[in-house]
Amino acid sequence: MSSVEATQTQAADAGDRKSASLIVDNKSVEVPVYEGTIGPEVIDISKLYGTSGYFTYDPGFTSTASCESKITYIDGENGILLYRGYPIDQLAEHGDFLETCHLLLYGELPNASQYEDFKGRVTYHTMLHEQMNRFYTGFRRDAHPMAIMVGVVGALSAFYHDSTDIADPVQRDIASIRMIAKMPTIAAMAYKYSIGQPFIYPRNDLDYSANFLQMCFAVPCEEYKADPVLARAMDRIFVLHADHEQNASTSTVRLAGSSGANPFACISAGIACLWGPAHGGANEAALNMLEEIGTPDRIPEYVDRAKDKDDPFRLMGFGHRVYKNYDPRARIMQKTTHEVLDALGLRNDPTLQVALELEKIALEDEYFVEKKLYPNIDFYSGITLRALGFPTTMFTVLFALARTVGWIAQWREMIEDPQQRIGRPRQLYTGPTEREYVRIGDR
Repeated sequence: MSSVEATQTQAADAGDRKSASLIVDNKSVEVPVYEGTIGPEVIDISKLYGTSGYFTYDPGFTSTASCESKITYIDGENGILLYRGYPIDQLAEHGDFLETCHLLLYGELPNASQYEDFKGRVTYHTMLHEQMNRFYTGFRRDAHPMAIMVGVVGALSAFYHDSTDIADPVQRDIASIRMIAKMPTIAAMAYKYSIGQPFIYPRNDLDYSANFLQMCFAVPCEEYKADPVLARAMDRIFVLHADHEQNASTSTVRLAGSSGANPFACISAGIACLWGPAHGGANEAALNMLEEIGTPDRIPEYVDRAKDKDDPFRLMGFGHRVYKNYDPRARIMQKTTHEVLDALGLRNDPTLQVALELEKIALEDEYFVEKKLYPNIDFYSGITLRALGFPTTMFTVLFALARTVGWIAQWREMIEDPQQRIGRPRQLYTGPTEREYVRIGDR
């Protein structure tokens, strides 16, 4: 019989300190309990195996804190998302993406002079080494942009040797700025290559989001000017996706970084993880679903299928693994979506009409309200990116662009953590026990 009992112990140097007693095989093992600034307390089991010979079993690590972090806090039950303590809606509504980048990297929002300095450092690192253009021509034209992103970002370490020494804080900072600055250029070039258009170089006179739209949609033969409403929408999308605590791709970046890998390789690993449809591909899946429904009159059919437990069909873009309440990012994204549709005059687009009608039903239907299956950020961002002119294959690329700053901030925090060790999850082995080798002729 095994049991876990929470107890209170006294530490001479720290006053009252909570600990937990794990009773295994009638033996008591004391483990410390730590309290964060907000959120649930955690039981430290890092020395459990050494003292008891037992591992814990937690598939997906959904009940395991793999690190200590000061960057992002999520309360899924109450629909709260904070970057360094600031509510996501305030940052998206009143700030901009570069301000958010500074906050995530350095812990504080910049003042006016710090902002100008940071913006200048990012702006003057947006160019790619000219030889990197040749990487793109090595891919087939129909290659998925995410495949290109994984390869090109990983190759940055072959060009920028002066920012791969992870033990040097100056080089870490240079690598951080380079990643934030160059990712829009890399993403835009992947898009241009896929549609057979020439690359458009970045412009230093444009802000971060307007510059990205210019690199995606401008052509050499005519002038292009990004609509301020669309550029602002793009900026909000970047802010809303900048970080999301220890999700699959962020954990991948941290795990890769724990081995001492250079930052470009770590971010490339994060992009590869993000590519999965259960993670970064959710907004693409949501839009594909809207196109499958086709017209508003078919919505009741699909809603009935979603309610049928025996039907494998699921409405994509509704509910969230973490948020058991309304996704706090979705409120801002909903407002942004409607601003973009109005600016572009797209209220009559068939797919967008399906989305708007489905949104209305989901917010009012008793089944969805009771199960808290609210439209999430993927639902609204998919609609918005489609309206902006991006194909669905680019959706996850834009997610990666925005999330780069979160990955970099998490990577830096991990590198600077004195308790950081190489990641090494354990397992519950259920394979064959030891057996003797039999020569091939005797099998």
